[in-house]
Amino acid sequence: MPRFAANLTMMYNEHGFLDRFAAAARDGFNAVEFLFPYEFRAGELKARLDAHGLTQVLFNAPPGDWSGGERGLASLPGREDEFRRSIDTALEYVRVLGNRKLHVMAGLLAGDQPGQPGDKQRKAQRDVYLNNLAYAARAAQAEQITIVIEPINTRDMPGYFLNRQDDAQAICAEVGAPNLKVQFDCYHCQIVEGDLATKLKRDMAGIGHIQVAGVPERHEPDIGELNYPYLFDLIDALGYDGYIGCEYRPRAGTTAGLGWLKPYLGAGR
Repeated sequence: MPRFAANLTMMYNEHGFLDRFAAAARDGFNAVEFLFPYEFRAGELKARLDAHGLTQVLFNAPPGDWSGGERGLASLPGREDEFRRSIDTALEYVRVLGNRKLHVMAGLLAGDQPGQPGDKQRKAQRDVYLNNLAYAARAAQAEQITIVIEPINTRDMPGYFLNRQDDAQAICAEVGAPNLKVQFDCYHCQIVEGDLATKLKRDMAGIGHIQVAGVPERHEPDIGELNYPYLFDLIDALGYDGYIGCEYRPRAGTTAGLGWLKPYLGAGR
């Protein structure tokens, strides 16, 4: 049976961030993920996890200047030292919070016209990306951590460097690190490519984490064009044993929208 983690960045926005741990636990979640922990001390977050019997599943390495529009550092030429420091910072939090997976964001495409870089610039970024991912994987291996990379749709994040599942899998294969895998976000994949079931069957061995949301509005996974009960059964049948992150924006109150989750409550306890 699938196991689900509440994404505390998107869910439970009715509460202050530190109070979202308790809210998720009350609703039956036993695991959480979020984008970034760095506004808080790692020990403070760990205390919330422990107080409510929650497992930390995933968070993102520092993405650069998020408020200034940056969306990751890994593919950005000239930022390699900053990228390495960001991995060091992320692993300091991992050691306290206990998650075994860390998402590393690629960053935005560069070029004279946003979203339309030349082939030379794209190749330069790809070379930097591969080298940085190899560094991150080596650093994480010592901590027994899996690095994951995520294709993101360009409707929600225009100009993002990595958009397709096959490209992400090819990058992981080229780097060749056993602890580098792909984060399969069903919402992003449906918008960019569709054909999710075929891609899950094709790529499951290289998938390190899965996330869900309804398409196209990114609400609960029982709303929209995807048949999630079918996909959940398929994911189970394919042997995926990780958590599925609920990275969606509730239509109204988070708790009120959790009817879809009731058949799965208790999985993983």
